[in-house]
Amino acid sequence: MKLLDLTARAEARHFWFRGFRDHVRPVLLKVAGGRPGLRLIDCGCGTGGNVALLAPHGRAFAFDLTAFGAAQAHTTHRVPVARADITRIPFASGAFDVATSFDVLQCVADDRAAVAEMARLLKPGGTLIVTVAALDVLRGDHAEVWQEVRRYTPDTVSALVASAGLGVERVSYMFATIFPLMLAVRLSQRLSRRYRRLRTDSDITVPVAPLNAILTWMMKGDAALARRVAMPIGSSLLVVAKKGAG
Repeated sequence: MKLLDLTARAEARHFWFRGFRDHVRPVLLKVAGGRPGLRLIDCGCGTGGNVALLAPHGRAFAFDLTAFGAAQAHTTHRVPVARADITRIPFASGAFDVATSFDVLQCVADDRAAVAEMARLLKPGGTLIVTVAALDVLRGDHAEVWQEVRRYTPDTVSALVASAGLGVERVSYMFATIFPLMLAVRLSQRLSRRYRRLRTDSDITVPVAPLNAILTWMMKGDAALARRVAMPIGSSLLVVAKKGAG
């Protein structure tokens, strides 16, 4: 509950969350394609901060494993929110045009079951959009705090999504511009871990205003560049996949 509460407080202003939305918003816009009345669901929504990305394209639904997250998401964003396990989703098969899951799969023991369930939710021709943590070399305090089971490469996440019978249309890195900084920080964390206490808020605290502003602009540029050029590296991966027409 503490981690979700810290995230809810930070995600409106923190440079990483702003950059994340700059990456994901145009992807949703392209997938929606101006179609009215879509049904969209965010799987593992936390406190619901990303539901606002789905709402402009139709009717948004969401669920989260935690009671705190589900209640907060419903109260804040006024959309139907269930409490559920992503490997056993309590919604009908073929009920949604778009399913999303943002930075959840790396924390799920059975990620194949999770992707299979999200694929089941999709209508024929529906689209799955997921983001996941990239590259084992970036394991640090964040991985311990959030109990990450794994991090992904383009090949492993592509194979995961394909295992659910979905056609992978896009796999791309996000946050290339801050990769060197993140690598240095995470390496330092691993090397110093035995000599210090683990801070649960180390990656969630909003930096001081001038630094946060600079990093926010860097993230905005990162997202704009990634729309035009395939980045060779990054700290996260964005995947877009489609369910066959049947």
